[in-house]
Amino acid sequence: MRIEVLYFASLRDASGVEQESVEMPEGDASQLFDQLNARHGFALPRERLRVAVNSEFADWHRPLTDGDEVAFIPPVSGG
Repeated sequence: MRIEVLYFASLRDASGVEQESVEMPEGDASQLFDQLNARHGFALPRERLRVAVNSEFADWHRPLTDGDEVAFIPPVSGG
C-alpha cells in the first residue's frame, strides 16, 4: 500500500524532504516509523513523537490503509 508521509522540524531535516510517498505492506504507524527511521536515522525516538493519520492524532498501533496521510510530529519548543 502507498502512504503519504509528512515530516516536521528535525524529522524534516533528517529525511531531507517535507513529505514523501512510501510503499509498505499492511501495518500500523509504529511499523511505518520503524521503516522510515531505518532509512533516515531520526534523532528522536518514537516515544517522543506524536502521530497523526489523516489530520487527526492517532494511536501508534492504528492500522494504516492505502492512501492514508501520516504525519510524525516532534515536540515543539518556543520562546
